[in-house]
Amino acid sequence: MSKATRATKALEQAGVAFAVLAYDYDPDAAKIGMQAAEALGEPPGRVLKTLMALVDGKPVCVIVPSDREVSMKKLAAAFGAKSAQMMKPADAERITGYKVGGISPFGQMKPPRVAIEEQAMKHDLVTMNGGQRGLQIRLRPQDAASVLKAIVAPLVA
Repeated sequence: MSKATRATKALEQAGVAFAVLAYDYDPDAAKIGMQAAEALGEPPGRVLKTLMALVDGKPVCVIVPSDREVSMKKLAAAFGAKSAQMMKPADAERITGYKVGGISPFGQMKPPRVAIEEQAMKHDLVTMNGGQRGLQIRLRPQDAASVLKAIVAPLVA
């Protein structure tokens, strides 16, 4: 497994401190983020999952703790929009340039607007997908929000 991905390169270019963590990815896991948390021995609230959604028909990236679900109503409100829905996996892969299970908010082909769940900001360090299955990046949530120019808002149900 390569530890250099578009995501790690984007963080290096931004001058952000981060650590790369590898784990055994289980393609059959019911919840990929929860499987990553368990494999890394991290509390699920500190392992953030990256989801792709459509807000008023436009792609957005949503980052929430792996043990929580996104509220579509709160997601739409965070972007000042009327509606939100999850993106189909094939569309998410085409738009991000990453495979499902390896979608990182960093280094996407055409960076979308990003929202991060406000609860994630209370942690000193969080992990996010590093751009391939079985690869996580540990960093300060404030650094992630800054690099991604993310909206920090309540997003979970």
